[in-house]
Amino acid sequence: MKTRTQTEFERNIRQGLSDHPKHLHSKFIYNKEGDALFQQIMQLPEYYLTRAEFDILEQNKTEICQHFYAKDGFDLIELGAGDGQKTKLILQELVDKKMAFNYLPIDISQNVLYDLKKNIEKEIPEVPVQCQQGSYFDVLKDLANYNKRKKVIIVLGSNIGNLLHDEAIDFLQQIQQSMGEFDMLFMGFDQKKHPQKIVNAYNDGQGVTEAFNKNLLKRINNEFDANFNLDDFMHWESYDPETGTARSFLISKKDQQVSIEQLDMKVEFHKWETIHTEISQKYDDHVVNWLAERSDLKIDTHFTDSEERYKNYVFKTS
Repeated sequence: MKTRTQTEFERNIRQGLSDHPKHLHSKFIYNKEGDALFQQIMQLPEYYLTRAEFDILEQNKTEICQHFYAKDGFDLIELGAGDGQKTKLILQELVDKKMAFNYLPIDISQNVLYDLKKNIEKEIPEVPVQCQQGSYFDVLKDLANYNKRKKVIIVLGSNIGNLLHDEAIDFLQQIQQSMGEFDMLFMGFDQKKHPQKIVNAYNDGQGVTEAFNKNLLKRINNEFDANFNLDDFMHWESYDPETGTARSFLISKKDQQVSIEQLDMKVEFHKWETIHTEISQKYDDHVVNWLAERSDLKIDTHFTDSEERYKNYVFKTS
């Protein structure tokens, strides 16, 4: 009898909901509904990250693009492209300055890439766009093949904050190994700040972030015939100012058993038991320098917003 191949999502459910404590990977929040919810999150007054980075790019786009410039043109490779609203500031500046480049957005969500390509072709038709669907780690090994001219790798939105430090070093090392002498990395890092401001950013009063995290359970219900009652779980956010780690949890409000029919699983939850769903790491210059040194990268310069809530660093190979 032919064995059915397990999907990555299925493996994560089986492992994560059998472990103690329970956990699910945040990347599986992102389907069409999850993408839409994240777009809402970025517009929330509590969610300062998008506005801070937008301000950095708007105020410094000319100088940033000067760092990108190469006489023979370059490949602009964006990991975790999202909706591209901030990136469009850079793309328009590159077009206005008549720089030769190709834009290669990479994202785990095919929905996001489809909308991004369509919008760029409409708004900035001069930009040559080549989309690629996949996770960071899936595509990093292919980046070394782009070696005919300068590579500018960009990671906006503090996406690196979704990784613990050991994972972040592995990620940065893989990027470094794909970079040549003249290549560069442009990456955003959310900075440490008042702890309450950070907690509020991931615990909005409108409940959008709660719905975003609960989309994990909703996906399991829809795709694996489970019976999670979303009202029986609450969203909780914590922040440790010592480590700079914000963590999101879904917490069971009662003793309960959940059936996941297609996986032939029954999952027991005790009252107040957690499912860890997300991390968002916060940084300062000391931590970013340490990550760079461990990854054989060096900081060339950085840009920050007026309140120093957020920084975009330029890295080169050391």
